[in-house]
Amino acid sequence: MGRPPLSVGTYGKVLTKKYGSQYRARCRYRHYDGKVYEVERYAPSEAKAEDRLKTAIRDFMAPAAGDEFNGNTKFAVLAAAWMAELERLADRGVGSWGTIDTYRSRLQTAVQPSLGELRARELTAMALDRVVQDVRDKSSASSAKTVRAIISGVCAFAVRHGALERNISRDIGRIDSRQARNKPSQSRSLESTEVFTLLDKLDVDEQAVADDLPDLVRFFLATGERTGEALAAHWEHFDPAKKMINMQGNVIRARGRGKILNEGKTANSVRPIPLPEWCVVMLIDRQALLGATAGPIFASSTGTIREASNVRNRAWKPFLKRAGFEWVTFRTFRKTVATLLDEAGLTARQIADLLGHARPSMTQDVYMGRGTVSRGTADALDRVLSSAPPVTSSGKTT
Repeated sequence: MGRPPLSVGTYGKVLTKKYGSQYRARCRYRHYDGKVYEVERYAPSEAKAEDRLKTAIRDFMAPAAGDEFNGNTKFAVLAAAWMAELERLADRGVGSWGTIDTYRSRLQTAVQPSLGELRARELTAMALDRVVQDVRDKSSASSAKTVRAIISGVCAFAVRHGALERNISRDIGRIDSRQARNKPSQSRSLESTEVFTLLDKLDVDEQAVADDLPDLVRFFLATGERTGEALAAHWEHFDPAKKMINMQGNVIRARGRGKILNEGKTANSVRPIPLPEWCVVMLIDRQALLGATAGPIFASSTGTIREASNVRNRAWKPFLKRAGFEWVTFRTFRKTVATLLDEAGLTARQIADLLGHARPSMTQDVYMGRGTVSRGTADALDRVLSSAPPVTSSGKTT
């Protein structure tokens, strides 16, 4: 007669074995679904390993169908499964393909060489912290934070699938930018007089006009938009009667997918933006000149959405060199808008709503109104930049 099966909710004999400096405690456990699972836990001592095993049995959750992860699973395998999960979510519109490309690159170059061959049970906070701080020392605090986000994501995935008991990445130390090899540059904004000077140079530069830069820069100054979001703006989103444009997302180039449009960098990226009067006039004149009723407002020569990298590298940077404004980037206009609105007396909440920031601070999120559209930002930009003449894509002022 065979051995009787374990009763539901009970476990069999606990077996312990030493592996290097760790002890493994293992047993067979019959879950409430009637199935028998092999459960194991590791600890520095035999007693602690058994205690962890019993805690794991108490809190045991049956793995989802297809789960094949445990303490012996290598970090590289967990990372690949995590990336696949991110891609599945992005396919459903959750998350950014641009972020996935960044994670994939950092994972291959900075994380896998150090952690890829380690098994889940061998991961320690010290090992994870060493990888992050090494990136900080050799590169920048920003890169180190990206690496920390990747490691945290993989560890969280491992916890959900039973390969780790807890997310040990939470014990990674603080990333001090002062110790980074590459210190963050102190970005600056344009002063109002510099804005007018730059616009004047744009309007008389034949190549800049041919590259359709004057209108695009004015659009940046009117909306504070990110480059990809501005290039993704369509005529269908522009309402001249309401002096409004409804931003719909961000154009990016993703590995293996080409140029795609996603819903932006934050939850607030898709939103209506009130436009200053001079921007409305510029867009109306531009639409009349182009005879356009649909499609990208700042389209390529073939009528498609322009590539942000092409605009920056082939048109903007050469112009800056000619104009003597080499330090100005498209992001400078975003910072300039925020600075000018701050000087005009608008609240941080109003400025954040215009720029599409999710939360300037917890206090402002909780105690200030959200989701309302105010013309305060547009009126302020009208006052501050009212002497900036709108131009059409021909370069002529109106």
